[in-house]
Amino acid sequence: MRQKIFSITGFIMISLFILSLSIAVTINFTPLYSFDIDYLEITETLKMPKEQISTNYRILLNYLNMPWIAKLDMPDFPSSVSGLFHFTEVKKLFMLDYLILITSGIGSFWFMQYLNREGQYWRLLRYFQWGILLPLGVVLALLINFDVLFVLFHQVFFNNDAWLFNPSTDPIILALPEAFFMHSFILAFGVIEFLFIIGYFISKKQWVKYEKKTP
Repeated sequence: MRQKIFSITGFIMISLFILSLSIAVTINFTPLYSFDIDYLEITETLKMPKEQISTNYRILLNYLNMPWIAKLDMPDFPSSVSGLFHFTEVKKLFMLDYLILITSGIGSFWFMQYLNREGQYWRLLRYFQWGILLPLGVVLALLINFDVLFVLFHQVFFNNDAWLFNPSTDPIILALPEAFFMHSFILAFGVIEFLFIIGYFISKKQWVKYEKKTP
């Protein structure tokens, strides 16, 4: 029983590591937003140069990413009390993601070391084989009905309606259209897919090496 619990915990650690790493990569992948400023014609919506929009976006990201920045002050986007409260909640989620990334990364490392010592890399191989299918299904669901999933996401992670921004009091929402978040979700699950594929080939290579050594 103890061995089973240890194995389940190990695979949970790997899953959390892959998910949290994908989120961290996505939220810091600024080229996506730079692309969307043009693709979604955000400059036309705001009547503001791309460089100016990008500067404010970097200020927002710095606030969300850095624990020592306690105040959000975007020079070209005033914020309401409700809007600032929502970004405070988002900042807490960012910090939680980084905490999970670190702890699950350590746990995943030790679990994979254990599997390597015990010659059980085949278990990782099977895990990654099944894992490759999951992101594909999620991306398909996002493309089919993102609006519903977007609302559901906010209802799960926020117990208030502060995320429902009013453009007149929180114009930053015009710089962050829903389509940008859809692209971010797709990127996140694309990164997850990539990590599962890399994990599959690495575990397969290790398993082949082990089989060759085994008489």
